[in-house]
Amino acid sequence: MKSLNLNVRVDTHDKKEFEQFGNRIGMNASTVVNMFIKEVLRKQKLPFEIRTDTFDEIVYEKLEEAELEMTSNTQRYSKEEVLKSMNDIIG
Repeated sequence: MKSLNLNVRVDTHDKKEFEQFGNRIGMNASTVVNMFIKEVLRKQKLPFEIRTDTFDEIVYEKLEEAELEMTSNTQRYSKEEVLKSMNDIIG
């Protein structure tokens, strides 16, 4: 298998810490990056979650709505209904 170089710009401090991490687990930076690439290609997704602040805003808005509903409505919900509603919102 032919290999090529991949140049990536990284913050100096982050690079140093990344290399130290690699040393602690017995791998150099190149090996760790190659493992990352292989995992992305194998699973066809990033091996971690990416979120935006929008998620927090949506949850906060839904909590405000729930609080308003609780104070203005005498209807109560079961634990299962609340969990289902939360799962529907969060996904």
